[in-house]
Amino acid sequence: MVVTRPPEYYIGLMSGTSLDGIDIAIVDFSVKPPRILLSDTLPYPASMKSRIRNITFDETSSIDSLCQLNIELGHIYATVVNESIKRANLKHTQILAIGNHGQTIRHCPNATFPYTLQTGDPNTLAIETGITTVADFRGIDIALGGQGAPLAPAFHQSVFSSATTDRAVINIGGIANVTYLPSNPNEKILGFDTGPGNTLSDYWISLHKDLAYDNCGEWAKSGCVINQLLAEILNKETFFKKKTPKSTGTDYFNSAWLSAFKINGYAPNDIQATLIELSALTISDSISKLPSTFIECFICGGGANNALLIERIQTRLPQHLVQTTEQLGIDPNFVEAIAFAWLAKQRINNKPGNIPSATNAIRKGILGGVYSNNN
Repeated sequence: MVVTRPPEYYIGLMSGTSLDGIDIAIVDFSVKPPRILLSDTLPYPASMKSRIRNITFDETSSIDSLCQLNIELGHIYATVVNESIKRANLKHTQILAIGNHGQTIRHCPNATFPYTLQTGDPNTLAIETGITTVADFRGIDIALGGQGAPLAPAFHQSVFSSATTDRAVINIGGIANVTYLPSNPNEKILGFDTGPGNTLSDYWISLHKDLAYDNCGEWAKSGCVINQLLAEILNKETFFKKKTPKSTGTDYFNSAWLSAFKINGYAPNDIQATLIELSALTISDSISKLPSTFIECFICGGGANNALLIERIQTRLPQHLVQTTEQLGIDPNFVEAIAFAWLAKQRINNKPGNIPSATNAIRKGILGGVYSNNN
């Protein structure tokens, strides 16, 4: 007799460092692999995107502007959730919890007093949706001595690991990160940031073309890689030489970081080609250093839509197979949103959500604070 389990609906919200907008996924975890009932991206209005960018990158931003943004994003997230539940033909009472990553403003795990800060008030979200909300996932891991990132590896293990083949999940958002999933259960799962994903190329094309991103890398294709500049960046930037686990953010890799290099006098499209190559090189170099001679690589995040970036990664990794997570049945654009729905499920069930070998925490931790409309 086939036993049908009742559905386990969770919602994941992800606002990435690329500032594309708000990713939402409504997921049923009662089946394996999890069933996606609805997934969508709601772009930030231009004015909101500009304000987030200013608060993230401007060290003189006021506390008042940060607090206002925190509450405003809470309202926006709530609207997205309420409308998405309606579109999915579900009732709010069917959703067990919302996992809200929030919008990262600062991520400084190596400060004297390490910290990370995400905005998008979970109290507002819980009250306006009537749904228990889990947020502030990264704080516990940092308190445990970890980097607070990446947090997706535990989810990647649960849905993407193979008993026969070593795999790597490459998430390319504003920042790129890698999860290594060895087929041997006695090997450690690894996870770390590699450096800039889309953030620098997005900034550069916005500055020169007033476009949000370089569609399929077409503008970069019109230019040539400036090898001298690429070598200068790789030589001077210490993050690329750090041992793993390591993490970073767009509060570090941004326009101010780029302007510290000698970029004047070069054609803008050549700079763009160089920035795409920088991302491809640092990602592929990280994969090459993993303890496996053959790895199935699965790309997700906004970078999965950049054909040139994927092509350059594959060219630099001829011994490995490079695909997107679409090959494993999950839309590469929503892997992170689904991951935070899963992390909410872990928290509600009092199960850990981090992998210490990926974040460098001293032990596993139950991640996130729970915010209820019944408080």
